[in-house]
Amino acid sequence: MAQVLSDEQVAAFRRDGVLTVPDAVSPEQLAALKADLAGWVEESREQSEPFGPPTIDGRARFDMGAEHSPTHPALRRVNNPSDISQAYRQVMTGARTVDMIADLVGPNVKFHHCKINVKLPGSKTEVAYHQDFGFTPHTNDDVVTALLMLDDVTEENGCLMVVPGTHTGPMLSLFRDGIFVGRVDDATEAEMKARQIPVTGTAGSVCLMHTRLAHGSAPNASDHPRGLYICVYSAADAVPVARNPMPSPNEGLIVRGVESPTARMVPIEVELPKQPKSASFFTVQGQDSAQVPPKPAAAE
Repeated sequence: MAQVLSDEQVAAFRRDGVLTVPDAVSPEQLAALKADLAGWVEESREQSEPFGPPTIDGRARFDMGAEHSPTHPALRRVNNPSDISQAYRQVMTGARTVDMIADLVGPNVKFHHCKINVKLPGSKTEVAYHQDFGFTPHTNDDVVTALLMLDDVTEENGCLMVVPGTHTGPMLSLFRDGIFVGRVDDATEAEMKARQIPVTGTAGSVCLMHTRLAHGSAPNASDHPRGLYICVYSAADAVPVARNPMPSPNEGLIVRGVESPTARMVPIEVELPKQPKSASFFTVQGQDSAQVPPKPAAAE
């Protein structure tokens, strides 16, 4: 298979832990993804709590923020959209982004999970600083997240903020007082924000991010949506050491090359996540989902 990324791009990823590549999918692929997402946003207007055909572990497919309303939808997460959409499955398995992953982790590539993170105008969705590896530890860290930009992504609409080089540093704790909160402590976050840089790009670009890179993002402060189709892949010989927080029938699917008969072990120490099964990652970080208001108590 021919190399898609240049040697310079591969070297930049190794150095920084992040790389943005334009035109990662075809215009037709992008249009199909956007059409499905637009339909789900419209469907969410009629809902007052997480909804949709459940994932294989029983959680709702679609999650909205507490500020959600029919007139101002706040759909923020679609869990494993490749389970329910041919367009999303085709990109997950067959887009140029997968070939880019192979350039970074080797010819044998395995799918872990995918999701859509959406920041609609007026929503309050934000991402506190963390490293993905703390959610999905493996026997080695050849794990890369492909964040495909479904819209033009700017600082104003809540782009990803990253700290280059942190993928080669220590693992940061995502626990507080023994509870898994999915975010670093306030002092560490302040230190990260002092060194962060924005990851922006036009719709159809992809941000390739190392699993140990520290990152976060602010809410959307613009009138333009910010959607990301996020697919997590690993080298075929990277074996999970904790349950998948977003299991699907496609977990472990070999999308390039062949299956590995062995697990490659490297000396990485990481806290094992103890995250609850909740509507989405955002609730783990303390951002409530939309919910049906309780009925008033009957008068005695």
